Amino acid sequence: MTTPRHAIDPADLHISVLRDRCVELLAPALQNPGSVYLDATTGLGGHTEAVLQACPNARAVCIDRDTEALDLAGQRLAPLSDRVDLVHAVFDELPRVVAEHGRDGRVDAILFDLGVSSLQLDDEDRGFAYSRPAPLDMRMDQTRGATAAELLARIDLGELTSLLRLYGEEPHARRYARVILDRQAERPIETTDDLAGLIQTAAPRGEHRGHPAKRVFQALRIAVNGELEVLARALPAAIDSLRVGGRLVVLSFQSLEDRIVKRTFVKASTSSAPPDMPVLRPEDAPLLRTLVRGAEQAGTEERAHNPRSASVRLRAVEKMRERS
Repeated sequence: MTTPRHAIDPADLHISVLRDRCVELLAPALQNPGSVYLDATTGLGGHTEAVLQACPNARAVCIDRDTEALDLAGQRLAPLSDRVDLVHAVFDELPRVVAEHGRDGRVDAILFDLGVSSLQLDDEDRGFAYSRPAPLDMRMDQTRGATAAELLARIDLGELTSLLRLYGEEPHARRYARVILDRQAERPIETTDDLAGLIQTAAPRGEHRGHPAKRVFQALRIAVNGELEVLARALPAAIDSLRVGGRLVVLSFQSLEDRIVKRTFVKASTSSAPPDMPVLRPEDAPLLRTLVRGAEQAGTEERAHNPRSASVRLRAVEKMRERS
């Protein structure tokens, strides 16, 4: 018999990746009374719990598009509830959330923990995992938007090929797109095991390490949730929402996300002055200062304890001035 979600300790469902390192990087911006920490991807609340325990002067604004995650995070954060606001929103709605819940229209620290959560992967009804049968849903917010099954029902060959190539970095994108749509023409693909089995049958022999449907599922999940477009909008908004001296930490788990984060941070931490400019004007100074060299990874001990930390890349910045 499956244990109801409300009867499970949220701390048992998910181990927060690089939790202590995130706290170390965010805490210096959260020492003043009334300081505001914004968790843009709250999940089950592990990072928020650790930040609030380490920063008694701070309160937290917790965003998530997944209503079940917010409910479970609320359970976990109940002892700290007087310092927590839970908000159902996608993180590109961050400016509105900050305007409503920030301090003087700003926050002091922000964390993005990107990608699909353990809650979503492990829930048999959500359709994120190719390893177990489920409806082909993949929506992080099940209150709105089209499912992966509905996406496959309306997409054409060119669009699906591009989607698999761009979001899944799948070398056999056209092959799989054709196989998927040929099957779709016979009968709708409505379950994860139907799609995973179809890709496994169509996969070239000996070319894949692991399940050949992994990249296909990643591509569909990213497309269904608009993850990369949302991230590209959210990062500049997050920078603008920080007060000077505020800090922003991002955890990415696949290269497409990390490229967007890296590109945004590099641009904002580089002077806009021409190379031959003899005097640096204030408006040409870098907007951000990087806090870590490159992208940090989880250590050997954490990877052994929490396998989902193996692919993490952490980048962190501090805001140095307001945008001109």
